[in-house]
Amino acid sequence: MDKRGQFITVEGTEGVGKSTNMAFVKQWLEAKGHKVIHTREPGGTPFAEEIRELLLSNREETVDSHTELLLMFAARCQHVYQKIKPALEQGVWVLCDRFTDASYAYQGAGRGLGFDKLKELEDWCLKGFKPDLTLLLDLTTEVGLERAKKRGPVDRFEQEKVDFFNKVREGYLKIAQAEPDRMKVIDASGSVEVVQKHIEQSLISFYQKVQSA
Repeated sequence: MDKRGQFITVEGTEGVGKSTNMAFVKQWLEAKGHKVIHTREPGGTPFAEEIRELLLSNREETVDSHTELLLMFAARCQHVYQKIKPALEQGVWVLCDRFTDASYAYQGAGRGLGFDKLKELEDWCLKGFKPDLTLLLDLTTEVGLERAKKRGPVDRFEQEKVDFFNKVREGYLKIAQAEPDRMKVIDASGSVEVVQKHIEQSLISFYQKVQSA
């Protein structure tokens, strides 16, 4: 049986360039000879994608923060147990656009639900399952939102005010400070070439650890 695959996530607030840089990471890993699947949260399976639609659709009704969080974890459980874990066990490397860190940042920090209850939910649902490496693309809120607007129509989250995204960013940086071995902060303010050079440095360091394990 092949060696277990590695689980890598890319995080960040709106407009940090996740899509572009995830394509770079996938190409880099494939060049090393690994089979890589690219997935996202919320979503990743047909059922989880339906939940994603519920979460992101603009609506007149106010969505309670607890409802939002529980739906995120409902989609995540389906994603993890139906797609991510089976792939890793087969030796496939999984690259995911956001994961549980996003819930801590968006619902825990942004919505003000705090980290404690969220940790209980994470422990119950995922039983200690975490990414092996997380790349946090960090950018000032104002620049990120300006970039996001250029992509087209905004979803329910992207309509939030600057203060919300400042809290989200602070939440992400708090996690990075607490878990520096897993989460690597990448300055996303430079050119694509410069950002990807920093990403590659983190990938090389991580890859060396995996190879020597």
